[in-house]
Amino acid sequence: MAARSSSSATGIEALRHLLQQVPYLTAADVEAFVAGWQKPVQLARHDFLIRPGQVEHHLYFVAEGVLRIFLPVATEEICVGFGYAGTLICSFPSFVEGRPSDYAIQVLRRSRLLGISRATVLALLESHPNIARFWRTEMERAVVGRIEREIDLLLPEPQRRLDRLRTRSPHLFQLVPRKYIASYLRMTPETLSRLR
Repeated sequence: MAARSSSSATGIEALRHLLQQVPYLTAADVEAFVAGWQKPVQLARHDFLIRPGQVEHHLYFVAEGVLRIFLPVATEEICVGFGYAGTLICSFPSFVEGRPSDYAIQVLRRSRLLGISRATVLALLESHPNIARFWRTEMERAVVGRIEREIDLLLPEPQRRLDRLRTRSPHLFQLVPRKYIASYLRMTPETLSRLR
């Protein structure tokens, strides 16, 4: 039990540190936001944060570890994104709309996360304009990232898809096993190995 609260405290400190880097968030904004992250989660490799059919009620901050977001289809698992230390993760359509998730989120490397409920996020957005501004900025960045990903997937040349990912997110190649990067780029692991 003591290890859990120590891990949780470390995650809170990492979250606080990141929020303190946002110039328009006041100390009161940071403390109000940090106070909402009340759900510590520790997961082992291959554990699931969420499975298809479950409803996502929390947004998570990844304090440590690596996770993949994927869509299971009949013949494969299509990787659509990753979470790693310092990022936010959830099955976003389910979180926003309250419907069962189509996606799964699985741990690739032992992970520690902190969760904040959807209700708490919404209350903070209503009561703290600077947190609402931060949320809007994060959502804008997420939309840009999704558009970049769509462009990647429209490119017929695997080399160009790989080059764009290397430019945008070179750290993924140190964190994520190749087979998941290949799935994310919609190519076979063999093609990725040849191109690298």
